[in-house]
Amino acid sequence: MEIKGLGQLLAALAAALFLRVVAAGAGPALLPPAEDDEGEDLEAGEGGGVRPVTIRWARVTCALKNKRGDARFLLSNLSGEAKPGRLLALMGPSGSGKTTLLNVLAGQLAASPSLHLSGFLYVNGQPMSQGGYKIAYVRQEDIFFSQLTVRETLSLAAELQLPDTMSPERKEKYVNDLLFRLGLVNSADSIVGDAKVRGISGGEKKRLSLACELIASPSVIFADEPTTGLDAFQAEKVMETLRQLAEDGHTVICSIHQPRGSVYSKFDDIVLLSEGEVVYMGPAKEEPLKYFASLGYQCPDHENPAEFLADLISTDYSSAESVQSSQKRIENLIDDFANKVLITEFNSPVTQSEGSEFSTKLAQKSTSKQRRGWWRQFHLLFKRAWMQAFRDGPTNKVRARMSVASAIIFGSVFWRMGKTQTSIQDRMGLLQVAAINTAMAALTKTVGVFPKERAIIDRERAKGSYALGPYLSSKLLAEIPIGAAFPLMFGSILYPMAKLHPTISRFAKFCGIVTVESFAASAMGLTVGAIAPTTEAAMALGPSLMTVFIVFGGYYVNPDNTPVIFRWIPKASLIRWAFQGLCINEFKGLQFEHQHSYDVQTGEQALERFSLGGIRIADTLVAQGRILMFWYWMTYLLLKKNRARYQQLLPPSEEDQSKQQTE
Repeated sequence: MEIKGLGQLLAALAAALFLRVVAAGAGPALLPPAEDDEGEDLEAGEGGGVRPVTIRWARVTCALKNKRGDARFLLSNLSGEAKPGRLLALMGPSGSGKTTLLNVLAGQLAASPSLHLSGFLYVNGQPMSQGGYKIAYVRQEDIFFSQLTVRETLSLAAELQLPDTMSPERKEKYVNDLLFRLGLVNSADSIVGDAKVRGISGGEKKRLSLACELIASPSVIFADEPTTGLDAFQAEKVMETLRQLAEDGHTVICSIHQPRGSVYSKFDDIVLLSEGEVVYMGPAKEEPLKYFASLGYQCPDHENPAEFLADLISTDYSSAESVQSSQKRIENLIDDFANKVLITEFNSPVTQSEGSEFSTKLAQKSTSKQRRGWWRQFHLLFKRAWMQAFRDGPTNKVRARMSVASAIIFGSVFWRMGKTQTSIQDRMGLLQVAAINTAMAALTKTVGVFPKERAIIDRERAKGSYALGPYLSSKLLAEIPIGAAFPLMFGSILYPMAKLHPTISRFAKFCGIVTVESFAASAMGLTVGAIAPTTEAAMALGPSLMTVFIVFGGYYVNPDNTPVIFRWIPKASLIRWAFQGLCINEFKGLQFEHQHSYDVQTGEQALERFSLGGIRIADTLVAQGRILMFWYWMTYLLLKKNRARYQQLLPPSEEDQSKQQTE
């Protein structure tokens, strides 16, 4: 086969995948913003105004059932309110239910068959419906594309979320305003970085997370323990940012474990939780200290109020006596607050408050908002994937060094092979390790990176920023140049050192085969990354699966001797097809030295002896192309199926209501 034919085949494979994904369509969006009000919200956000949203919840109960049917209450009959312009903090010891309550209010509690969630949730006096108001949810983990700068990260997020009717100048001004408001101007042109590359600080990453969430001008901001992992200075700067957002009119709710005194002073309201129940709810600062002082628990002078409150509602496990006494104290505090505060019941319709017409209007909007065009999404995502791939210097350097080192090692071991009878086995062994090395290098790189990238994709797709089709297509095409560089580097060094078939056309075919194999292994890595819940799990699953394909790769087990129940594995093994293609390319036309009649005289005889003949190189490339398509299609289906699903908030049952009335 000529070089031109090989190039046409590769182009056909890429085009086939491209058209296949296009035909799949964009897919449904998760919680898209309302179409007609989006421009109004952005104008309000640019002008500094925020549509007010008051969230009220009542009798929220969350129970986790085990296999025996026993229930453990994560939340028990909670009620409360969060108002616009105020910063509400959910405080409590570990396991108190603060993160669970935050997720319930944000509609982000992961669905599980063992969970039962019930209660009432109202927005501006109206029952909350999915997508009824815009929220920002800042998670504990700040995950970004590490090679993009702060400005590029925010600008691309703005391009994906802001309407196309907004001019580029207005979008740029909007991004610059966000950078200024969140104190990111000085680091705007610094890369975000990760564990391998030094970038911005942890506090700046947290504020960048906030900035990305604020692009859609949300009315409510949820932050899950925003100070976790930060030093005191960065933690205070993050909380000051949340304080400023509350003053701008946002409803801000955050969970926090044990803040320092200066952070505690920024709270307007707090909810103290212990073992899933409310110990105190109301204004922050001095009010809770006065309340607990009236119950006989005086905060000592010069002590951090947050530390005093945390110790008061935590179980002391230093001894059996302290456990019993502290649990008794907490039970009494829960009972005292339940008896003192009159909780408003939500059994009857709630009177509409200011802004309820806006919430109703949003709730009634269709969730099938047309997003920007496929090509626009593809262009933006291709730009991001290209920058991430080509700027990832540390990873590319390691891959280049490994390609060069392995080529030199293999070339030294199989140095200048001749055409003796023993060289037949040497050539087979070299081509097998070349196929294995290429596949494993591409696989391990992909499974080490994609699970983290998947978290970003899931988060952005939950906002309705783009569809899977443009994402996968852009990722495939953007990584072709850098993905092809390393197999070509490997082949360029190994081929002359081992003195393989010395013609330009055979060398070109050798590089083409290992390059296609590298892409197929990367596609397999994407599927493994889409299945595995963590990077560690993907790193364990990927090589294990590849080992099976290596065993049935055509060298260790002859295809004719493969048991019937396993004969499908060689057909699905990218190692087998790459190895067979390399063998055909190398042995066809070779003449070997021979002394006896039973010696192998030609390369064709060697191929027949190992059951590797009978097909063309083009057939092996087509087979690898089919494997590549299969893994990409599996990745698409898995990502589409495994999107985040959240627990539905159900009204309390009659049994729950009767129990509450008896209590």
